[in-house]
Amino acid sequence: MKLSVFSPVMAGLIFLPSLFAQTAPQPEAGPGTGQTPPPQLYGRIVDDTYLSASGVFKVKIPVLPQLGGAISDTPNVVTFDDDFSTHTSIAAFPLSRQLKWEYETRGTKEFLIYFFTSFVMPDFVARYPNSTMEDEGAYLPKFQDGSMLIFSLLPGGSFFEQRMQLGSSPGPVIAKRGNLCFVKSNWVFVLSTELAERALQRSTYNKTVAEENAILRQRLLDLVGQMQFIPPPAEGGN
Repeated sequence: MKLSVFSPVMAGLIFLPSLFAQTAPQPEAGPGTGQTPPPQLYGRIVDDTYLSASGVFKVKIPVLPQLGGAISDTPNVVTFDDDFSTHTSIAAFPLSRQLKWEYETRGTKEFLIYFFTSFVMPDFVARYPNSTMEDEGAYLPKFQDGSMLIFSLLPGGSFFEQRMQLGSSPGPVIAKRGNLCFVKSNWVFVLSTELAERALQRSTYNKTVAEENAILRQRLLDLVGQMQFIPPPAEGGN
């Protein structure tokens, strides 16, 4: 399906602070190392599961410490990274009164396009100028009661740029991310993952757009499959 160009951000409607900011794995700290311990998480880790600070979802952690896995978060966004192939974020924002009106007025599909193009994409553009969305988005009407799959191209926006050897690349990588948006229990979820192969296999990389999109789509669906959504307490309940 063709996606329209994003509209300007509406001031005061909602604030998404650096939704998918680049984060680097934090060094391990220990006695006598002189290193500063990584910041404490807003969410919680229980065994192999991350519980969001908002309490609306939990997810099996998709990275391993042995492979350089790291977790960073804010009250609304968690990012998982490792040294090999993972740069993935899960964002969850409550529907404000205005956003709820937009959702009810526009319907699921148009609201998700509106939300991504009005709030998420401008964040990408601000961080990585000349970022664009591919036309080949897809609406999945039966997945999570309606989900929007959108692919974005971010010049110089690869988390894996630092993994490449100096002189091995003719220029900055145009990173590609798959983004999956849906609404659950009055929360807007935006999942994003980078196609690491574009950076790590640059000299031999030959995937078509359709193949890239199929890979990202499956990875995002698999990520949702590792999530559990926690219903909010009933109003007036004890």
